[in-house]
Amino acid sequence: MSPSASGSILYLDGVTVSFDGFRALNGLSFVIEPGELRAIIGPNGAGKTTMMDVITGKTKPDSGDIFFEGTIDLRRYDEASIASLGIGRKFQKPTVFDNHSVEGNLAMALAANRSPFAALFHRPTEAERGRLSELLETIGLTRQAADPAGDLSHGQKQWLEIGMLLAQDPKLLLVDEPAAGMTDAETEATAVLLKQIARDHSVVVVEHDMTFVRDLGCKVTVLHEGSVLAEGSLDQVSADERVIEVYLGR
Repeated sequence: MSPSASGSILYLDGVTVSFDGFRALNGLSFVIEPGELRAIIGPNGAGKTTMMDVITGKTKPDSGDIFFEGTIDLRRYDEASIASLGIGRKFQKPTVFDNHSVEGNLAMALAANRSPFAALFHRPTEAERGRLSELLETIGLTRQAADPAGDLSHGQKQWLEIGMLLAQDPKLLLVDEPAAGMTDAETEATAVLLKQIARDHSVVVVEHDMTFVRDLGCKVTVLHEGSVLAEGSLDQVSADERVIEVYLGR
């Protein structure tokens, strides 16, 4: 383990992944600090999805180091084990239970360590009911608590799924293009939500919407051809000639 991994929440060094001779990740290296909110941007094919796949154990790297909380070698764990360590992933398309209430979805997420049958019929304890109220308030869906999740707007479903991740109390959240398909108001509210979550969690957001990334107001990592092209504030990376050439255009 590299000394620079110590104290970090996520550490990638020289991570390489190849598919049939194509290098999806090519010596990818970056560090996420505890409590940090980070945006990952880059053109299609830059390696963003593969990056999330290797962090969550869906894909094993050919080489390189991936450490969680400084000392936990994620290469040694499968997807389920990595999730139980405290890494939660939200995919671009929300996956909620449409026929269950908003609160019911959150309650099932709270009971996720039980069997599916037990989780479905579990009655929340007083402490869990308090936690559900907190989650509903955090994601702005208190008034919709009893509504079927299928009645929510696309943006609200995204917030619900983020709430379902939070119910499992992850230390690190990986969020894939949360602003896709949202209205301007929903996009703005989502940036506020993620900044609020980042007060108590580390959050990595993969995104294409530059207005949304600006609203996040965080450090930005630009990927290109499977490695880091540039890092810094959005203004800094937007002024980088290499980033302009391969991603932002003129």
